[in-house]
Formats: sequence, structure tokens, C-alpha cells
Amino acid sequence: MTTSQHPGPADDLPIRDGMIRLGQALKLANLAEDGAQARALVEDGQVRVNGEVETRRGRQLHPGDVVAAGGAAVRITAAD
Repeated sequence: MTTSQHPGPADDLPIRDGMIRLGQALKLANLAEDGAQARALVEDGQVRVNGEVETRRGRQLHPGDVVAAGGAAVRITAAD
């Protein structure tokens, strides 16, 4: 299996609202440089949410969700 399927420990990605879209989270976490790269990663099946391949860039993420791409992972958390 590749590292993108089994990334290392997830870093926290705090969000102010109770939800963030997948494409926004990829950019905020520096897993994608811009929206075009985020779209390409998602469309190519290179992004996993909670261990499952996700192909919807607009997927809503909530605190507790884990996003992995390119061998890195982030856990969505609520900002204090």
C-alpha cells in the first residue's frame, strides 16, 4: 500500500464554523496549493476522508473528520 493510503499521524486543522468544504480544507491545510490542484486531487481519487476515497470537492467536513492526501493527513477540529 502507498503512503497516501496510510498517512502518518494527523495534524489538527481548527475551523471557526462547524463545517468546512473539502476543497477549502485541502488549501487551508496546504495539502493543495490552489483550488485547481485541490479539484485535480479529488477528481483523481487521491483524497481520503475518514479512510474512504472521496470524489466530491464540496463534501462537508466537520470536527473529527480526517482528510488525507499526498501522504499527509489533517484532523478537522473546532477552534477555541
